[in-house]
Amino acid sequence: MKYMKQFAIILAVTFAGELLHTAIPLPVPASIYGLVIMLVLLITRLIKVEMVKKTAEFLIEIMPMMFIPAGVGLMTAWGTLKPLLFPIVAMTFISTILVMGVTGCSAQTVMKIRRRETSEKDIKENTAEAVKREKESELETK
Repeated sequence: MKYMKQFAIILAVTFAGELLHTAIPLPVPASIYGLVIMLVLLITRLIKVEMVKKTAEFLIEIMPMMFIPAGVGLMTAWGTLKPLLFPIVAMTFISTILVMGVTGCSAQTVMKIRRRETSEKDIKENTAEAVKREKESELETK
């Protein structure tokens, strides 16, 4: 019964995503709306992780089986895809390299910003401590 309740919550959020998809005329898939809704519900703790965790883990475990129909579809469409194989592989390779580069640069930028903030904070703390020690030593010498 616990799994049915968790599955019902996930289905309700998915259905809300489908409703948003039909109501909002944007080229955003309904699944993305559903994911955003679930994220908001989890962040605001209207839905606690424990309320959907077991069913979500089950769905993740069986996810590879969901790709079987897509794989079979690719096999049946091989005749159509064969002439496009090189452009598809080239686009996949180039986009992968591009995504890796942008991700790496973004991560380095975030790390530099955090390092700079940390060093500025350390300088402020050390300066405050030095001023405090200096005042204490002046009071001790008087």
